[in-house]
Amino acid sequence: MTLEQDIRRLSAIPLFADLGAEALRLIAFSGETRIFRTGDVLFRRGELADGGFVLLVGSIALDPVGDGRPARQVVGPGTLIGERALISALPRPTTAIAREPSTVLKITRRLFYRILNEFPGSADRVRRNLARDLNERLADLKIGDRL
Repeated sequence: MTLEQDIRRLSAIPLFADLGAEALRLIAFSGETRIFRTGDVLFRRGELADGGFVLLVGSIALDPVGDGRPARQVVGPGTLIGERALISALPRPTTAIAREPSTVLKITRRLFYRILNEFPGSADRVRRNLARDLNERLADLKIGDRL
């Protein structure tokens, strides 16, 4: 993968779409590439998250239960795993296991905050998009109907 290919791949992720080329370049350059073999664990349910992962190659099973049954969700390249972990330290809600040889780009919360600080215009767009997404999720839950 070239740096430009990584930037194009990152720009296709909704959270990163409005960051701009320079911010994406910094993420692509500063993120940590990790390679996993089939069956390797990226993280376990309940671990404190310190960032997110962009799946570059392969597939990852996300298992919220961990009872040995097949995973409920398997994600492929271009998926951002752990979006909320980019914003705050939370326990991981699932266990993530490589289903095949896989490569991810780890983006720590510290790196994400650096991007937001160095590119304030991008930070504002990210804030607006996150607020919109949260409002849509709350509307989907029809919270008002239960009050």
